[in-house]
Amino acid sequence: MALKTFNPTSPGRRQLVLIDRSGLHKGGPVKALTEGKHSSGGRNNLGRRTARWRGGGAKKSYRIIDFKRRKWNVPATIERLEYDPNRTAFIALINYADGEQAYIIAPQRVDVGDTVIAGEGVDIKPGNALPLKSIPVGTIIHNIEMKPLKGAQIARSAGSYAQLVGRGDGYAQVKLSSGEVRLIPEGCMATIGAVSNPDNMNVVIGKAGRNVHKGWRPHVRGVAMNPVDHPHGGGEGKTSGGRHPVTPWGKKTRGPKTRKNKSTDRLIVRRRHKA
Repeated sequence: MALKTFNPTSPGRRQLVLIDRSGLHKGGPVKALTEGKHSSGGRNNLGRRTARWRGGGAKKSYRIIDFKRRKWNVPATIERLEYDPNRTAFIALINYADGEQAYIIAPQRVDVGDTVIAGEGVDIKPGNALPLKSIPVGTIIHNIEMKPLKGAQIARSAGSYAQLVGRGDGYAQVKLSSGEVRLIPEGCMATIGAVSNPDNMNVVIGKAGRNVHKGWRPHVRGVAMNPVDHPHGGGEGKTSGGRHPVTPWGKKTRGPKTRKNKSTDRLIVRRRHKA
């Protein structure tokens, strides 16, 4: 999809750059494939605010996406491509040969009328889903499971992808876009190609109100606060804190490791910050 720019008829439109979604479906989603979505506004079950800068936003329904792709050897036709307010990628409505419908994350280089299929020995083309053991080394993939039957967790956002770089001992070596190389069981499913809407990274939001529509309220810097509200607050004039960046509760925000799940370290072949 192309990008749209606008005449500077207002300050909010002067820098505005949006995705041209004229080629997508104009109506609403399939009702049977949606469910209600509740927004917490950053509050927990006691009504206390536990996440700052959240609230408001447009009402939306959740589109139920098939992240498992376990309906094997049944061809499906892409009926239409749709916008999904819950994610940056586009979604595709597919019609299986037996009449069942489902939503999947739309890959790049697929269009209405194309056929996709999931299975162990299907063709290597965008939109088809296979176990990692059936995918040739070097293939670009997305929607990757980390555990068999759990559903895709890796490379699901707009324009993202990973690459299968090796295989052995029941594991596939997958290079992520961060540079990390990770071992994933060969029985996990992945979809061929990259995720749709790669131009999402070039969007310029234009004004704060567009983020409010997404449920993101204005984010206030710590150095603009008073000392009672943030460790960076206070000082004469525009001071920049006078200390290393910290959270409102005094924990360092740069440097210290925050990874907690050490049990999967054995599956990381190369860290993302290594050469």
